[in-house]
Amino acid sequence: MNEKLAIDGGTPVFQNLELAENIAGSGLIPQWPIPHKETEQKLLDIFRSGKWGGCGMYEQKLMTGFAEEHNARYAIWMCNGTTTLECALLALDIGPSDEVIVPAITWIATAEAAVYVGAKPVIVDVDINTMCMDPERFEAAITPRTKAVIPVHIYSAMSDMDKINAIAKKHGIHVIEDCAHAHGAKQHGIGAGSLSEIGSFSFQSTKLMTAGEGGCCTTSDDRLADRLFRLSHIGNSRMNPKQPLESGLTCHQYRFTEFQAAIIYDQLQHLKENREQRLKSVEILNEYTKDLPSIKMQASAYPDDVRGYYFFSYLVQPEFLKPGIDRKRVFDALWAEGLSLGTGWGCPLYKSAMWNVPADKYIKMDTANSEEIMYRRVMVAMHPFLMAERSVIEKAGEAIRKVMLSYTK
Repeated sequence: MNEKLAIDGGTPVFQNLELAENIAGSGLIPQWPIPHKETEQKLLDIFRSGKWGGCGMYEQKLMTGFAEEHNARYAIWMCNGTTTLECALLALDIGPSDEVIVPAITWIATAEAAVYVGAKPVIVDVDINTMCMDPERFEAAITPRTKAVIPVHIYSAMSDMDKINAIAKKHGIHVIEDCAHAHGAKQHGIGAGSLSEIGSFSFQSTKLMTAGEGGCCTTSDDRLADRLFRLSHIGNSRMNPKQPLESGLTCHQYRFTEFQAAIIYDQLQHLKENREQRLKSVEILNEYTKDLPSIKMQASAYPDDVRGYYFFSYLVQPEFLKPGIDRKRVFDALWAEGLSLGTGWGCPLYKSAMWNVPADKYIKMDTANSEEIMYRRVMVAMHPFLMAERSVIEKAGEAIRKVMLSYTK
């Protein structure tokens, strides 16, 4: 017989949380970002030096170190992860009259970057299990105007880059990876951002690595690296400083600061250990839920994918829930046990309150899977949760198992 749920008057799994209603406000989840002690002196030294920008020492270290970590030759740093997507499109000569295919589940910047360069985003559906772009939907959306595709490694999964690259090659389409959630992730042993022509990373406040803001493009193509640097550094080139600017290449001032570089440089030194801790927490949680048909972990494209786990994501399987039980009820029951899970962004990109692109400036294909996932299935915890002590992760697993056992047919 299942243990009585706290929502029905039973004893919560998480007890003695003092004034907090659940672990989100209890201090059991570590602070994010992690303030590495060694960074403090670096920032003070930079402040005193007056060398606050201009591709300084730490940015140069990141240009090689971050690239090596992700199996790329180059990492070109910019002020945020939206400018990186914009510059990636510009470096590939994407512009007016072109179409860029993007998935329906992503942050609005993925699609808006296409709008910024005058192209038209084409929004396609995702795979119901991975939440990443469905390769078949991608191919079905290709027209003579299609010039690029931006698959997104979303939440805790990686896109099927084998299939996407094969389709793109067949049709002569450029591929840009949106890796905003995939710092340190790998597919077939190759780092995110090196599975295509250009990778785009964000270092916004919530990301797996962050300096409050920041972005970079990874590539192993000499010409693209030079173009990306010029596009984001008002035409200057670190790769070929003596060569003049290309005629017609409209460049921006999207430069990075040395303060950001120092913070991210130190986080790079801790990237592997933090990823390993998140992976261990995921393994613990999976032990509690692996035999429950009513809930599945968000799948990734291949068994050998090494995930970054920006969000730890479950997908409710509605067909296995008891009558009258839906995701909202599951959320409420978990809250009563002391565990708070959410939906991430809560809606597909075109339903976001911040998506104000006129209807004639984009194309939306059938996105039934995306709406099913976002409105009925996905349940997430952000990555700092996975950095909690083992005892906290085990109790979270107990709470999820307790609720799902009670609500499974």
